Amino acid sequence: MSETVLHFFREYREWAILISIVLNIFIAVLGLVPSVFLTGANIIFFGFWNGTLISFIGEAAGAMVSFAMYRRGFKRVSREKLKRYPRVVKLLETKGKEAFILILSLRLFPFVPSGIITFASAIGAVSAGIFIAASLIGKLPALLLEAYSVYNLTEWNTEGKIIAGLLAVMVIYITFKKGRS
Repeated sequence: MSETVLHFFREYREWAILISIVLNIFIAVLGLVPSVFLTGANIIFFGFWNGTLISFIGEAAGAMVSFAMYRRGFKRVSREKLKRYPRVVKLLETKGKEAFILILSLRLFPFVPSGIITFASAIGAVSAGIFIAASLIGKLPALLLEAYSVYNLTEWNTEGKIIAGLLAVMVIYITFKKGRS
């Protein structure tokens, strides 16, 4: 997937930043598609720091756009269906400082699906301002960790090999655990 994105970046060099940001918004609206391939393409094409910054801008814009869309389109319909999930209900009912801390802590984990956090926040009681502030602050360290990992994997240096090994162990563990349940 990164190769396809890189092809577009090379083909439309003068539009590459805008293409990246629009793709990030699209990924955020879809909700469950990981953006790691786009982060990788950004780092390869724009360099580590510029690529990370462009990814951050795109993910922040994506969070804001998807929050607004989810809030308008799903709030009433979805609250009833999500009551089966106690942790999601907690996010739905939180406001103010508690909502800020909860969203921030969820954003800090790069492997928690961003779309679920955005969706639950949008249909919940949290204000748009608190959501945006917590998301921006929380996405930064998570994105830096993701960018560092992607960079080292693409460079295939010692850190990249360690990261690949840890990812392989995680996948095997998760697969084995699901197979036993």
